[in-house]
Amino acid sequence: MKTVTGLFDSYDDARSAVKALENAGVSSDNISIVYRKDGKEEVEGQGNKAAEGAGTGAGLGAVAGGAGGLLTGLGIMAIPGVGPVVAAGWLAATAAGALAGAVVGGAAGGIVGGLIESGVPEEDAHLYAEGVRRGGAVVAAKVDDDKVVESQAILSSSRAVDLDVRRRAYTEDGWTRFDENADPYTEEQVAAERNRYHL
Repeated sequence: MKTVTGLFDSYDDARSAVKALENAGVSSDNISIVYRKDGKEEVEGQGNKAAEGAGTGAGLGAVAGGAGGLLTGLGIMAIPGVGPVVAAGWLAATAAGALAGAVVGGAAGGIVGGLIESGVPEEDAHLYAEGVRRGGAVVAAKVDDDKVVESQAILSSSRAVDLDVRRRAYTEDGWTRFDENADPYTEEQVAAERNRYHL
C-alpha cells in the first residue's frame, strides 16, 4: 500500500475528499483527517463548542469510523504548536498515542512522524503540519498500488492545495519547518491566513 495525501484550506473541501475516497472504495480504516478547529464552526455533529476541552488534552474518542464512514468517528484533541484539532483515522491515532493506549499530549511529532513513516517525504510532512497549524486540514489515505493515481486525482479534484505554491508562500514569510514549540495560531491569525487564500 502507498499513502496519498492532500492539504486543504477548508474542512468542507477535506470532508468532500474523504467522502469521495470512501465512495471510490477506499476503506474508512485507511483514511485519516486532521483539521485545525476554531471555536466558531460546527464540524460533523461535534457542535460549535467542541474545542473547549482540547486545550486541556481532551481524549480523541473513537477514531476508526464505523458503518457511517470515517467522519462519524471524529474526535477532538490538542496538538502542541497547533492547538485544537478535529481528527479521525490512523494518523490521528498515531498522533494521540491511542494505539498504545497513551494519554493525549506531545502529539505534534506524531503527525509529522506518522506521515513520514507512511512514506510521505519529510519536507512535505512538515508542510502538512504547518498547514493544519494555520487553519487547514490534511487528508491521508493508504491505498493499494493500483488505486494511487485515482485516489490522488480525487484529492486534487476536491481542491487540494498545490504544495509547491504553498511552500513558496510559507518560505517567503521565513518559514522553514513545523515547530511544535511555536505558539498555536490564534483565531484571528487563522482568519487572516484563510483570508490570504480567499476563503
